Amino acid sequence: MILLLEFLGRHATRFMFGSVLLALALPGLAALARPWLIPGLVIPLVIALMRLDLGAAVRYGRRVGLVAALTAWFVVISPVLVALATAPLGLPEGLRAGIVLMAAAPPLVSAPALAFILGLDAALAVVVVVVGTLVVPLTLPPLALGLLGLEVNLPAAELMGRLGLLVGAPFALALLLRRLIPQAWIQRNGKRFDGIAVLSLMGFALGIMAGVTETIAARPGFAALTIACAFAANLILQAVGAVATLWLGTQPALTIGLATGNRNMGLVLVALADRGDPAILFYFAMAQFPMYMLPALLAPLYRRLSAAGGGGPSGSASR
Repeated sequence: MILLLEFLGRHATRFMFGSVLLALALPGLAALARPWLIPGLVIPLVIALMRLDLGAAVRYGRRVGLVAALTAWFVVISPVLVALATAPLGLPEGLRAGIVLMAAAPPLVSAPALAFILGLDAALAVVVVVVGTLVVPLTLPPLALGLLGLEVNLPAAELMGRLGLLVGAPFALALLLRRLIPQAWIQRNGKRFDGIAVLSLMGFALGIMAGVTETIAARPGFAALTIACAFAANLILQAVGAVATLWLGTQPALTIGLATGNRNMGLVLVALADRGDPAILFYFAMAQFPMYMLPALLAPLYRRLSAAGGGGPSGSASR
């Protein structure tokens, strides 16, 4: 079992790629994995917080202005830009709401692990994930439901409470585990924790795909539009995020780009639960394809650009 976990940790992007294809091929398995949504969301976040390199995070944390600017980029500026850009496109309202909510969500929990695998700035990824996740219960509900006027069938206060619980519980558990387990042991077994996180993410990917195959068969045109929007939104946000932060240096900019395009929609999905518009939930499911597939497909490009840029002034990941 330990060898399997280490193998999964070493080949994370490939297994994440395969899990979404498996979910489509075996819809019955996807239905069985539906109860794995919450554990698949919580476990990777707890592991990321347990393995948090406090020294590297503090180095960035001292740059309060930079952290505040990046946090504002993720949870305020990005969704506002996406809302403005999608307004004239004539997209179905539920689909547009899903895209804007994606842009308002914090970076993907696995972004630091992906940054490490891709040769980017894992320390910077940790900071934006942790801070973005902490503030999103306060920013997403009023921004999405108030300022942008999106319809998600859930009052802002209730959505804020659900997000707060989903964020607060993993942070509390990770803090407890960090006190009980020596940090040296956690770091020594990093690949095993990576394997557990990958298994959890695969379970989440399978669970979120429940019912997707049937929807694709019943509404192929809408499904094609949704998957096209999911890939376009991911790639465009990655490009815009990287270009907007090139002043930090190539490696940090690529890291911000990666985090900008890949968001923790699972947090919003679980918070919405049975109250969300089916079109929003379907978009969240379709958006797993670029999130799980593009890191493997774009890995050579990321490594080439990072090597050519030679990192950045803010420092690279501690390896």
